[in-house]
Amino acid sequence: MDLGLQGRVALVTGGSSGLGLESARALWENGVEVILVSRDATRLAAAKAQLELDASSGNRAPIHTLAFEISDAATIPNLIAMAHGLVHHIDIVIANAGGPPSGGLFDVTEADLNAAVNRNFLAMASLVRHTIDPMIEARWGRIIAITSLWVRQPSPNLILSNAARSGLTSYLKTASQAVAQFGVTINTLQPGLHETERLTALYHGDLTAAARSVPSQTLGRARDFGAVAAFLASEQARYINGASIPIDGGLYSGLM
Repeated sequence: MDLGLQGRVALVTGGSSGLGLESARALWENGVEVILVSRDATRLAAAKAQLELDASSGNRAPIHTLAFEISDAATIPNLIAMAHGLVHHIDIVIANAGGPPSGGLFDVTEADLNAAVNRNFLAMASLVRHTIDPMIEARWGRIIAITSLWVRQPSPNLILSNAARSGLTSYLKTASQAVAQFGVTINTLQPGLHETERLTALYHGDLTAAARSVPSQTLGRARDFGAVAAFLASEQARYINGASIPIDGGLYSGLM
């Protein structure tokens, strides 16, 4: 299916691995020029090389890399300025930040909480705020935030992620209503358990128990997740706005 994305430009944070990289891949394979953002220049170079190596055939849009640490909301205008040094406009934003450390109420400090809120809420909100105005002017734009299933069903061992990403989800839901009339959509994707470095670290290298906890008895594939992100950016998804979509193999058991 043609997603109608030829010639669009996407900024993908957390783009050197995992769900961010696979979202970038799916967009790029649909003709989108992508900027991969991550703090590690070496990993970014490897990610770009992997995408180019995996390309099956045909011409591809450019891939750019931008090494930038997203941990402080105050630095986001610098990131956008650097991105505009590479491209003339940004049509699609995949707002993705690595998850904060695991732990429950008695395991984390106030400093840990401040850092998580800054990276996983305030910096992501700032990223949206500093890219949305040109989208409104162009009457077309897509903001897709990668949050977590645990926003919907809080994990007792991920209190930092639960708190910060819940705040971001509420912020983006409200923002989506303000921009819909301009052809701009804002949605969040809530991944469950996918085969990523993050999940491997949380389960100390053994993902057997993680897979058994899912009704499908399997873990999600990052490439499949990326395909959903690309669809949300498509022309066909123009009427999906303000949605928070779980991608979890049926792990979430609630009705709402």
